[in-house]
Amino acid sequence: MSNRLTRIYTRTGDQGTTALANGKRISKTAPRIEVLGTVDELNSCIGLIISGLDPDDPLHSTLTLIQHQLFDLGGEIAVADQSYTVIDQTEIEYLEHQIDKLNAELPPLKEFILPGGSASACYTHLARSICRRAERQITALLLDDEEQVNSDAVAYLNRLSDLLFVASRTVALRQGGKEILWQPRDQRNRL
Repeated sequence: MSNRLTRIYTRTGDQGTTALANGKRISKTAPRIEVLGTVDELNSCIGLIISGLDPDDPLHSTLTLIQHQLFDLGGEIAVADQSYTVIDQTEIEYLEHQIDKLNAELPPLKEFILPGGSASACYTHLARSICRRAERQITALLLDDEEQVNSDAVAYLNRLSDLLFVASRTVALRQGGKEILWQPRDQRNRL
């Protein structure tokens, strides 16, 4: 494989713009760049979750594949051309299959749960909330007539946030933690 990056700093972004993969320069505060940053943040958070899992845990390989898919999604967003898509129904169906598989191992959910149970479970909830932000941001791009976005990317992020919710429950239980159930105001003890 040839070297992709021969120089890390280019100085081309020093004036507040950045280049998309298609060569077009846009503001670093543009909505498309916000989505790219959030997808990158999500990928980093998933890496944090993976670092707390046993390498033999099936969730380890699932989340590693998802990291690659998120990098693909970032590429789609950076290319900014609807004819270039990598994320499609295949990735969405993969997530649905993983959700069903993980959920089958869990006790029924009778109450809302709060982030907690173990550090890895909390990181998984954090990834879920970052994923929801990415979903909102890419939906805004999709609804903007001026932007080019793959509509499957919205569905992918929606399903991924569901997977991360189920994964947070799975991680909490596998690591011996206990799910923290939300208690309505009239049922909880005052601190």
